[in-house]
Amino acid sequence: MSRATLAGWRCSPVADWLAPERQSPPAGALDRTLARLGARLAAPLEWLEQRRLRSFARLAMAQGERLRGMDAAALAAAADALRLALHRDGVTPALAARAFALAGEASARTLGKRPYAVQLQGGYGMLRGRLIEMATGEGKTLTALLPSLTLALAGVPVHVVTVNDYLARRDADYVRPVLELFGFTVGVVTHEEEDDARRAAYRADVTYCVNKDLVFDYLRDGLLPPCQAAGGRKQRGLYFALVDEADGILVDEARTPLVIARERPVEQERQDAELALRLARSLAASHYRAEQEGRRYRLTHEGRFHLSAQETALAAAAPPWRLARVREERVEQALCALYAFRRGGHYVVLDGKVQIVDEFTGRILPDRSWERGLHQMIELKEGLDVTAPRETIARQTYPEYFGRYLRIAGMTGTGREVAAEIRANFGMRIVAIPTNRPRIRRFLGTRLFASSAQRWEMVARRAMALAADGRAVLVGTRSVLASEELGAVLTSLGQPHRVLNAMQDHEEAAIVAQAGQPGRVTVATNMAGRGTDIDLAPEVRAAGGLHVILSEFHESRRIDRQLYGRAGRQGDPGSCEAIVSLDDELFTQFAPWLARCARLSHPGRAELPGLWGRLLGYCAQQRAERSNSGVRHHSAQRDAAMRRAMAFSGVKK
Repeated sequence: MSRATLAGWRCSPVADWLAPERQSPPAGALDRTLARLGARLAAPLEWLEQRRLRSFARLAMAQGERLRGMDAAALAAAADALRLALHRDGVTPALAARAFALAGEASARTLGKRPYAVQLQGGYGMLRGRLIEMATGEGKTLTALLPSLTLALAGVPVHVVTVNDYLARRDADYVRPVLELFGFTVGVVTHEEEDDARRAAYRADVTYCVNKDLVFDYLRDGLLPPCQAAGGRKQRGLYFALVDEADGILVDEARTPLVIARERPVEQERQDAELALRLARSLAASHYRAEQEGRRYRLTHEGRFHLSAQETALAAAAPPWRLARVREERVEQALCALYAFRRGGHYVVLDGKVQIVDEFTGRILPDRSWERGLHQMIELKEGLDVTAPRETIARQTYPEYFGRYLRIAGMTGTGREVAAEIRANFGMRIVAIPTNRPRIRRFLGTRLFASSAQRWEMVARRAMALAADGRAVLVGTRSVLASEELGAVLTSLGQPHRVLNAMQDHEEAAIVAQAGQPGRVTVATNMAGRGTDIDLAPEVRAAGGLHVILSEFHESRRIDRQLYGRAGRQGDPGSCEAIVSLDDELFTQFAPWLARCARLSHPGRAELPGLWGRLLGYCAQQRAERSNSGVRHHSAQRDAAMRRAMAFSGVKK
């Protein structure tokens, strides 16, 4: 990192009021295409960056040897001297090595852990603005502490961004003793904090925060009148963001904008939703077609003609229904509510309310709702009271928001597949960091069954057999509904187990803490796929470690890799396998023709050759990832068009 980049970044009342952020224009389509090409061409040269990181790690370790004999007073004096040097000269490699050495020594004295060479490499990679790929279980929390402490010494506010409240609190509590040893403050921002607590957390030297809360606070700050901005603003500027699970936040969630809306009168919206659902249910199969692999529905010519002929229903409707475009859009939205969104998959019903479930993390998204009447239609479909509709007053996507930081870095266990997209959108190069110990996790292959019932039966019996041998078993499912189905099968077979999904998120810490005990069977959605450390009991380690069963392939191979990565961490023994079925949603949506071929090739068989399972998984995931990439690309184009329109009208977006 060059001296010009960070030299002199210090917090001041003026800087707090100005709330600095990047204002450079967004990259165009040609820029992104060239960046993607550059990322592919630069991939073979990654070894040069890795060599630079190894050289830095050796320098930091040599600096650390000089600190081991220092008492607390001498260590504090060394930190003060380094602080002055960083403010004067900026973050040079030599000063960064001294800062990493201080962080390592403080970590050894307070946490009992000294960073490994690979963690020093990863930390310096992030300090250089890279996205580092570290295998799961390699200690990313301690790795993130190294650049965070370095920048705090330089006077730069740091946002460490995680994907949920549990991880934000856990990581902040873990590193707090090290940061407080040098007099730095640590803030935590989750959805439970009130405004005053959030404002204080953002003014800490290092702030651990959840991605969605971070963006919503930024949007709320932007809605403040100019006369209230100085005193009412929560955030004090976008200096440095260190994004954990960066591929999930910056890529997987890029297609869904975060929206702040205000309520509108509910009665007319309820009548419109009821009429749209009634008309949608009156349509025959030939009146509409599914698009985007069942995620969207369009009326056919025959369906539009049928809709226009519903004179009785339309006569009493509000005036906008007389416009063909309006009524067709609302009925198409109703078709999505009826057929594209599933209870237990896309949402759950809690306390009489529809709660959206994040398909990538398996967690409930509190206070979130779908737009354009979709949420109200789903409430009516479920027989619930209709909530007041909302109109958008502020909107932001994750790529837009994180592109405003003066500097951004990230870490993940699975970034290789999206290296070109990350480079195109954020300018970050991906650097792979080796594991500290050789990985001995065994992959036992893929098994494919003809039906879901047969698959769940085999998953349950496989988990029971492994648990009887003293192993701990983690079964990953794609949805809340699937986890409940498997839980019912295990219960019927008399196998004790715990289920972790969006309905039990308040018990997450307790369930994860016990998941590594002998004979323990844990059924979990993607909540256990990212950032979750399962500590193994000595008996489990001796019996072969944690065994992970993937019960359904995800749309992204990276999510599967994250789940497999729960086993065999830091050189521990472990194993994993996939047990899937032909009627899985991924196969029926993205490779239906191949699934039919597999069924016809072995009629009447309960279990098909594993080769079919691997082929189905590869083809379906390739198509799903292309589809999702296209959706993100179109979303970026739409946002760019909106920014151009706002600029032309003189409105700041």
